[in-house]
Amino acid sequence: MEEAKGVVKHVLIARFKDEVKPDQIDQLIKGYANLINLIEPMKSFQWGTDVSIENLHQGFTHIFESTFDTDGVASM
Repeated sequence: MEEAKGVVKHVLIARFKDEVKPDQIDQLIKGYANLINLIEPMKSFQWGTDVSIENLHQGFTHIFESTFDTDGVASM
């Protein structure tokens, strides 16, 4: 099989339980964002909250996107 070239995008859509406090969510996001400093193939990290006016979020509140260089991913 031929090795993939380019980048890999990883998308995580999440919802937090009502009892999880905003400061706890902030700490989790900071920890996730710090992975870019720990995982060499990880090239970018972005996140955001739902702002849909269509109300199609199905209870999900956050989205996280990570981009990885496939050259490093293949060797992991």
